[in-house]
Amino acid sequence: MTVEDPASEDRPADLKHDAIGFVDALVIGLNSTSPAYSIAAVIGPIVALAGIYAPGVMVASFVPMLLIASAFYYLNKVDQDCGTTFSWVTRAMGPWAGWLGGWAIAMTGVLVVGSLADVAVSFGLLAVGLDGWVENTFVRQLLTVLLILVMTAVCVIGTELSAKVQNVLILAQVAFLLVFVCVALAKVYAGTSAYDSVEPALGWLNPFGAGGAALTGGLLLGVFIYWGWESAVNLTEEVEDSATAPGKAGLWSTVILLVTYVSVGFAVVAYAGPAFLAENADEEEFVFAQLAGDVLGGWDWVLLLAVSTSAIASTQTTIIPASRTALSMARRRALPAHYGHISARFRTPDVSTWWVAGIAIVWYLTVNQISENALLDSLTALSLLIAFYYALTGVACAVYYRRHLFESLHNFLLIGLGPLVGAGLLTWLLVRSVADMADPENSYSGSSWLGLGPPLVIGLGIAAAGVVIMIVWRLRAPAFWDERPGVADPGVVRGIRGGGDGRGHGGKG
Repeated sequence: MTVEDPASEDRPADLKHDAIGFVDALVIGLNSTSPAYSIAAVIGPIVALAGIYAPGVMVASFVPMLLIASAFYYLNKVDQDCGTTFSWVTRAMGPWAGWLGGWAIAMTGVLVVGSLADVAVSFGLLAVGLDGWVENTFVRQLLTVLLILVMTAVCVIGTELSAKVQNVLILAQVAFLLVFVCVALAKVYAGTSAYDSVEPALGWLNPFGAGGAALTGGLLLGVFIYWGWESAVNLTEEVEDSATAPGKAGLWSTVILLVTYVSVGFAVVAYAGPAFLAENADEEEFVFAQLAGDVLGGWDWVLLLAVSTSAIASTQTTIIPASRTALSMARRRALPAHYGHISARFRTPDVSTWWVAGIAIVWYLTVNQISENALLDSLTALSLLIAFYYALTGVACAVYYRRHLFESLHNFLLIGLGPLVGAGLLTWLLVRSVADMADPENSYSGSSWLGLGPPLVIGLGIAAAGVVIMIVWRLRAPAFWDERPGVADPGVVRGIRGGGDGRGHGGKG
């Protein structure tokens, strides 16, 4: 007979520990990037910039992601907090920088969830032949909102259910993409392509083949297609072997994405030829839809469904980092306490999850009232936020371990130099993005907001709103700002070198 603790009902619920394993975390990390949708969205613009060297640009884009993934791995070993960047930057660099990092993560979810759900609905309708529904704005937006609500409910009901759904969706994506790659390359070598096909060559992997300007532009797009793998680390408190498995899942996610993107890049460029892709770059993911019809014939619904399932999966998983970051911020008193509520039944952050979904829906519907191009401009603004919090995490890793970087070559390269180089590359891309977005002609809408491009105005507006909210909350509830940055304890570093779990949240002021 079990004796109930009379005070147990009054205790706050906690996230469900050991809810999922390494493979589940890996799948969630992969799905968060929405690989089928991401490659469909950027393959045209990247080829327009780099021509046949598009696969090389994708390889170059992978480098800063891998270096930042290393920072996530080593920071997670000493601090298994679902707030990731927020918690780690606060620990290493103080509450002001930490709060801004957390704000950036939360707002990326708000900006992108509506667009992902919209793509999922559009491609799903195309796959079943309901093209007319795609053109009906009211129907498409209604279905988009319903999809966001359903995916949010899955997130709230439990991490195990989320993982099961994600396992099915990633298998569908990978299978569909492999079918497309194999059939496209077979037609290239058979000479039956409907376009001016080109036989692939290893030289396409040279990222500098098209020149420095093309590489820079391609890297900016590459930040978007790799972004999202860190969702696996946001689940660190709910993953078995939380000190190492989430970080490994993030690292392996980036490697698997590299292989996937390069394979599809070779197939698309070879089958359609760079001229056609460059001429139709503005069509973005719908170029991929056209190629699907040409490559697969009556089976084009297979690839359309791949993009749809990819976007559905990412709609769900993109909510995870934003909601977990809000939870972490609330329990550290950096946000109002109610955002830290955890469902006693499902043991998930229900309040913050529904808030993220609600704000995302409002953003999606509001921006769509301006124009569909305005929604695309808001997605372009994502690169600013992504580059900012990734770079901040890389710097935080080196700063937190600063007293131990010269103790071994391992520490210097993987914990210090690597993350700093990744942060430097992303900071450079951030500056380039700001310069490019300042020109209204570089936006989807082509219009001027306050004399600047809409994506830059959106990005700066979100940053300014974050600063204002941070200052207001600092004045109302200053407790969080009493925290002081620290450094890694020697014992923690020895645990990492010796393969220990690095637990203990070591650090001293």
